[in-house]
Amino acid sequence: MSQVIAAARVAALVGDFDREPAYRGLAEGLRVLITDGRLPVGVRLPSERELTDALGVSRTTVTRAYAELRDHGFLTSRQGSGSVASLPASRGLRSDHLLPPGDLPAGKIDLTCASPVPGPGILAAYERAVADLPGYLASTGYYPSGLQVLREAVADRFTERGLATAPEQIMIVPGAQSGMAIASRALIGRGTRTLVENPTYPNAIAALQHTGARLACSPVGREDPDAEDLLATIRQTRPQVAYLIPDFHNPTGHLLSDESRAKVAAAFAAVGTTPIIDESMVELPLDGQSMPAPFGSYLPGSITVGSLSKPFWGGIRVGWLRAPRALMDDVFRARLSLDLGAPLLEQLVGTDLLRNHAGLIEHRRAQLRASRDAALEALREHLPDWKVRPPSGGLNLWCELPAPHSSALVPRAAAQDVLLAPGPSFAPEGGLDRFLRLPYTQPAHVLTDAISRLAVAWEQTLADPGTLRRKAPSLVA
Repeated sequence: MSQVIAAARVAALVGDFDREPAYRGLAEGLRVLITDGRLPVGVRLPSERELTDALGVSRTTVTRAYAELRDHGFLTSRQGSGSVASLPASRGLRSDHLLPPGDLPAGKIDLTCASPVPGPGILAAYERAVADLPGYLASTGYYPSGLQVLREAVADRFTERGLATAPEQIMIVPGAQSGMAIASRALIGRGTRTLVENPTYPNAIAALQHTGARLACSPVGREDPDAEDLLATIRQTRPQVAYLIPDFHNPTGHLLSDESRAKVAAAFAAVGTTPIIDESMVELPLDGQSMPAPFGSYLPGSITVGSLSKPFWGGIRVGWLRAPRALMDDVFRARLSLDLGAPLLEQLVGTDLLRNHAGLIEHRRAQLRASRDAALEALREHLPDWKVRPPSGGLNLWCELPAPHSSALVPRAAAQDVLLAPGPSFAPEGGLDRFLRLPYTQPAHVLTDAISRLAVAWEQTLADPGTLRRKAPSLVA
């Protein structure tokens, strides 16, 4: 028998939804509750009449909302069971660590991709963007630097955060990874000394290796970002370029302090390094803390990349690159060798989100906070020997295992229908098999389930005498 949720409870969870039009706002609110896990899959929703009375809307509003959810796979009608919350079959899910493209098999829990599903407001932003689209249909549609309105919105956000920025310093790109690749192409040639953190984002490793850069690695401590190691590496290697993630570092979750930013920026300035700063996670502080000033405010010659993927949704594919005016021509030439611009409709969506984002960001932070805390509690219960420093923001837990077996754990976890990225995937020079990244972007109940399965896989890993003889796989570039 299906679990039943009362109409009054659904109304309280949905809250004040968008009324233009009301049926679509209600459908969007219910979709978010289902994908967040607050309406569990399999729970029976109230009848149309009951929900109509609880919400104080017309019967047509609820009927059309339910129909829209059914059309998109978020509601299933069962004989004798009414309307039951469900999730559509996943299509086109991808990891972010260089695995081949492919659909996620049914029943699998994907913990390879540190990106959440869309929250409320995304559909409404697309609808407003479509309404604005006719004003651009007289043009060619090519905007290699990006729409002026979006460049202004991005520049304004930098300025609000303490880094005065003009729209002419902004280039709109299809995501932060694209911005990083463009900056790398503009700055790096074969043999260019390039500093990276260890561990770091795998696709950044691949992009830098593709340019022919000569990588120098600086270790990132498990407990705290080790600015002293970073400063020593800068002085010893005198890199021409650097790639850093100072805001909720991927994968460790570390946040570089203002004091450390000032020291690192001064060290870069002293040896003539141009840093590429990845701010993908900068909008995701989870504990109410004030954020440090942007790294670029300490070193005006920095290039900064960011995107809408982590705070809003990866499917929007809109990011940006901020550079000093003296570098914009080089950046523009590098960009034209790769693509001719980001999609126009998504740029309009991005403009809308940046101008009206406050409530959406707070929802995202609340969802991530609940998922993070649930994952930490599940690790304490099921895997108490694993060491995890609770991050104050971002999307990831960086787990230190009692033994260097993360690569051996991955296939056993897959047999439990949990997909993982092992520590060596984040290592520019190999190693890190004692570590494992666990994104907390899934709903809390999914993460709790995944970690209980992961505990079974870990026991199997430790029980296999062949584990110690297996060599960890190297990163595929």
